Amino acid sequence: MFSSNTKKLKEINTTNVSTIIGEGTVVQGDIIYTGGLHIDGRVVGNVSAENGSTATLTLSKLGAIHGNVNVPIVVLDGEVRGDVIASERVQMIANSRVTGNVQYNLIEMEVGAEVNGQLVRQQDAASNVTAIGLQEEPVQDELS
Repeated sequence: MFSSNTKKLKEINTTNVSTIIGEGTVVQGDIIYTGGLHIDGRVVGNVSAENGSTATLTLSKLGAIHGNVNVPIVVLDGEVRGDVIASERVQMIANSRVTGNVQYNLIEMEVGAEVNGQLVRQQDAASNVTAIGLQEEPVQDELS
């Protein structure tokens, strides 16, 4: 009755859902929220969490987002046509399809998950790895 996917979802705390967009519902426009958002329907617009929040987005295999996603914790099992930016974690379940770039700090992808774009790891601000800047050399005017 319960699959291993359900157990993995509980590890991310998707039980704290404050908003649900049900199957058959189409939302046209951008969504900005805090807390947990679960989408079984379709969103045509960007989905973003308020700055500084620890929001979670759960997109079921019935759901779709046609726009960019910018949320700290993202659990995908449906379709996203746009870029996904997750400052904390992205979990892509077997049915997930992203047509766009995925920026993440941590990522988990199951067999069957699909990304048609680039996977870009964001450098954590608390990371002990420091960026090394390039020293600019003086440019000589070759035309003179």
